[in-house]
Amino acid sequence: MDGKAQTGTTRVALGMSGGVDSAVSAAVLMRAGYAVVGVTCLFVSDEKSQAAAEDAAAVCALLGIEHEVWECEGAFERSVVQPFVRDYAQGLTPSPCVSCNALCKMPQLFAAADRYGCEKAATGHYARIAQFEESGRFAVKAALDASKDQSYMLSQLTQAQLARLVLPLGAATKTDVRMLAADLGLPVADKPESQDICFIDGDHLSFLEERGVADAPGVIVDARGQALGRHNGLFRYTIGQRKGIGIAAPEPYYVIGKRFDRNELVVGFKRETLIGTVRVARPNWQAIESLDASLDCMVKLRYRSIKAACTVTPCDGGSVDVRLVSPQPTTAPGQHAVFYLGETVLGGGMIEAVGDGS
Repeated sequence: MDGKAQTGTTRVALGMSGGVDSAVSAAVLMRAGYAVVGVTCLFVSDEKSQAAAEDAAAVCALLGIEHEVWECEGAFERSVVQPFVRDYAQGLTPSPCVSCNALCKMPQLFAAADRYGCEKAATGHYARIAQFEESGRFAVKAALDASKDQSYMLSQLTQAQLARLVLPLGAATKTDVRMLAADLGLPVADKPESQDICFIDGDHLSFLEERGVADAPGVIVDARGQALGRHNGLFRYTIGQRKGIGIAAPEPYYVIGKRFDRNELVVGFKRETLIGTVRVARPNWQAIESLDASLDCMVKLRYRSIKAACTVTPCDGGSVDVRLVSPQPTTAPGQHAVFYLGETVLGGGMIEAVGDGS
């Protein structure tokens, strides 16, 4: 975890969320010879964000490094929150954290780096960055600790962003991080991880309703169109959902589709949830410049899903068709498909549609 010592002193702006990962990242970077500036980006103005900034400041004070607060609530609202609401209103199930890293968090962190005279920026993500000698291109690689790997979350980063980014925890485990935090006496050593969407306090459906998202109730049907019951508005359901459908049956029903033209929620049994194809809109490519011919690789269809073998084929307009070697549990349009060759991220993009492969 100590990293490779630098020749001279390179200034790095470290995104500090107030959690243990970014706190330990500061210590690791210092050991590697960097001059660290802790930067807490305030995306939301609430008590939780202020408390996180105070925790980050306390860590920086203990380590003897600079700490700055970077206000970016407006940028976050425009690039993350508003698209999240819009996507839900259009029937998608977005992955706001994936989009945020590329469209808000990294741009804001690099802007802060420029403001404070830092050549590099760093975060506490569990992933690694590789540069390929032949092409010179940069790509994200999976963390050595597969259970904490966050390479999926960084699949939308550009070449310019990757060229300046340092990920000090790529070879670490969470146990390593907790132990080092305790050894250093960091005040966040035992702080629990945040699992929620940072801009939603409580139920995401209530948040969407407050933002004006509303659907009329309609009919729940099976794949053959037979009416089974009533739904409460299509935005309240996501593809793959099992609980909360409200239909009694010998085996559980799952949401397998939405028909907006008829305001119908389509459900099926577990065997009907498997998919064989995916259409991905205009992927961001990292390890390769573009996809010019069909390619066999692996794909993750959700952040926590297991990689599946597939063949990716380019389409007109820059989108790609993905044919899965074996049927996989369904995923929701709006989620991200991320392509891997070994541990290396080839690229990824938003899922437009799924199919049964027939």
